[in-house]
Amino acid sequence: MKIETCRLQLRHFKPSDADELYRIYSEPELFKYMSNEKPLLWEQTQKVIDLFTQNWRQHQFGVWAVVHKKHQKLIGHCGFKFLENTQEVQIGYLLLKPYWGRGLATEAASAAMMYGFEAANLREIVAIAKPENLASRRVMEKLGMTYEKDAYHYNNHVVYYSLLRETYQSNTRIFTSPTLAPALSPLLVAS
Repeated sequence: MKIETCRLQLRHFKPSDADELYRIYSEPELFKYMSNEKPLLWEQTQKVIDLFTQNWRQHQFGVWAVVHKKHQKLIGHCGFKFLENTQEVQIGYLLLKPYWGRGLATEAASAAMMYGFEAANLREIVAIAKPENLASRRVMEKLGMTYEKDAYHYNNHVVYYSLLRETYQSNTRIFTSPTLAPALSPLLVAS
């Protein structure tokens, strides 16, 4: 299954993505906002792809590879996993720095949220970020998520946001936002 938005394609990871994902995970700028704060080894990157694939098989949701359609280049990932030590479903997104500030994280996450609530039938989606990660917090707010509390996950102090399906479905502000319009009518394509 793939999702296509105006500028992006969200697709399942393939083993052949390991080299490119490893290069993404090796970018030092990305790690100041991530939970482990250090680049992964190549073998660890392969295991991450295996976990993404396993999650899809077990739960019918998971993390997609984010490909920029114009360049046909893997630029990051976006999707769902369980928040550590909970049964809460967390959305996350990570893009290479040259793609920051263009609304692409919001576009990918909006399409993922639509899938999560409408196709995977999730009741609630949560998100966390380090408090200083203002860009990630803005994405959460553009998605209609609400700050709930400060928390501690993945050995980090984080801010915790959430969104219920009922709120998502009734939140017309999201659906009428011109910056989100392309991502809110994604094309689901069977793989």
